[in-house]
Parts: sequence; structure tokens; C-alpha cells
Amino acid sequence: MSRRERGDGQALSQVFSVRDARVEEMDEVAEVMVRSYREYDPSPLPEAWAEAWNAYRHEIEDVRARFHDAELIVAEQAGRVVGAVTFFPDGTCKVAGAWPPGWAAIRLLAVVPEARGRGIGRALTEECLRRARRRGVAAVGLHTARWNHIGRGMYERMGFLPMPDHDYRPLPEILVTAHRLDLTPRDSTSRDSTSQGEDEARRD
Repeated sequence: MSRRERGDGQALSQVFSVRDARVEEMDEVAEVMVRSYREYDPSPLPEAWAEAWNAYRHEIEDVRARFHDAELIVAEQAGRVVGAVTFFPDGTCKVAGAWPPGWAAIRLLAVVPEARGRGIGRALTEECLRRARRRGVAAVGLHTARWNHIGRGMYERMGFLPMPDHDYRPLPEILVTAHRLDLTPRDSTSRDSTSQGEDEARRD
């Protein structure tokens, strides 16, 4: 699946594609994750946060650990990976967020700083929703940190609603908010044949 970015008349249009990550790309995807989330690292890191924060950074980077339990989706532009997201068709497991039965989950959406503002994050999220609709799941859940104003704004524009009973605090000072998007059977049915064709084309 490819998307075209329109320039302002001076820059050439650029195309990025959204596809499944390949095994040989794990190091590159890990670097995209690290670079994308580095701006949120507190400096200096409070001593009381060290254990929890370092565990979170390790989880972000360890893409191999979730490669076989979820679907790791990437955005490629000009021959390199510039974004990634983890899609859990079954969102009930703890690593996905422990969502209700019948839900899918989205985790760790990342776009490298120099590729932001091009619709890549939204395209990755839309691909997760397309896959969820194809499977006929009831809803999609995700968590995002309170300080991620850009991400939260995008999710809200896409129709995600707050779900405060699934908020949590990994540390007393940090609130991670939960959001849900309900999916309808009509969406799943109407998009199924198109989605199947796109998946087959992506594997070619």
C-alpha cells in the first residue's frame, strides 16, 4: 500500500508504503523506535523513575520480542523505514494492554522526527484499523502518554474516545490515558474483499 505526499511546488512529491516488517529489518525498526521516543526521555532521569523508565525503553527497542505475537507494520520511504507500529489482533494479553475480549490493540506508534507531518502516523494507524475491521473485532484500544499531545489529537480526530477506566500510572507522576474506537460489522464486511486483495498484493 502506498501513499503520495504532495509538495509545496518546490519539493518533489514523495511516496511512502505501508507494509509488514521483514525479519531482516528488526535492527532498523528498533532504531526507528528509539529515535522516535527519545524526545520523551526525562533529562536528568529522576532516580525514582530509573527502573520503570529503563524497562519501558527496553520494551520500545525490543521489537523482536513482539514480532511473533503481533503484527509489526512499517512505513517505508525512499528505501528506508521511517515509521512503525505494533498491531495486536488479540488485545486481551497484558503486553497489548489487557483490553476486553473481542478487542484488538495498537501499541508503540513511531515516526522518526524528520518524517513527521506527512501523514505517516495516521496511515500506520489506519492500516491497523483496516486489519481489525477485516477480522470483525468489536473495538480497538490504545494507550498514550498524557504529554503526547500530537498523538492524542490525531487519535481523537480519527474517532477514538477516552476510556478512563483503563487509564493507568506506571509512575505516580505519569498518567497514561486509554482510548477506544468502536468498529461496526458493516465496516468489516464492506472492506473485507478489498483488504484481502491488498494483503495479497503486499506479499508479492
